[in-house]
Amino acid sequence: QVPLVESGGGLVQAGGSLRLSCAASGRTYSNYRMGWFRQAPGKDREFVAAVSWDGTTTYYADSVKGRFTISRGGAKNTMYLEMNNLKPEDTAIYYCAAKIALGSYNSGYPYWGQGTQVTVSS
Repeated sequence: QVPLVESGGGLVQAGGSLRLSCAASGRTYSNYRMGWFRQAPGKDREFVAAVSWDGTTTYYADSVKGRFTISRGGAKNTMYLEMNNLKPEDTAIYYCAAKIALGSYNSGYPYWGQGTQVTVSS
């Protein structure tokens, strides 16, 4: 399958901001929903945010609502996650994902990126 590639992770102090990016290689995801998930060590992977195929509808986990903003680029095969007011509990590997634009926005994603590490220090 065509991979999704995340970038933009890093180390930031609490209260700071990061912008994650996701891009597809060799395939257009314009007809797919795209989302972000994260997984901390020893914890289950959790849904963070998702955006509809046309970029007009967004969904957020309660834990990030009001702090994170998900969006899609003009080509619709790119996706961004603006993370503001970061907290230590946001520390995790963040994964980009894509799925056909049907069903739940927080599950059922068959395509995944390799993940990018986000570390928020106190």
